[in-house]
Amino acid sequence: MADTPAAAGDGQQQIQVQLDDTHATTCYANFCRVTGTPEEVVLDLGLNIQPFAGANSTIPVTQRLIVNYFTAKRMLAALQMTVQRHEQAFGVLETDVQKRVRPQVKKS
Repeated sequence: MADTPAAAGDGQQQIQVQLDDTHATTCYANFCRVTGTPEEVVLDLGLNIQPFAGANSTIPVTQRLIVNYFTAKRMLAALQMTVQRHEQAFGVLETDVQKRVRPQVKKS
């Protein structure tokens, strides 16, 4: 178990929350589809083994996370803060794959 400070808004007191992750499952996902209803946000996560395949590839959804919009907003803030800290330490993350690809230099 780990003690984690709960996310607190401006002017709110932080509380300590104990997490029990002994039954948590871990998965890796490089694909996420976000949909929603008027009451909930649905995140479908999966592994795209052929990210450069054509538009007709099938990606199996292995995890589905359903949260209310309040939790989604708190999650968004936590993810933004985490990515911002990572970029400050390691540089900007380019999400456009084409901009990350470096042209091959022909060897003579």
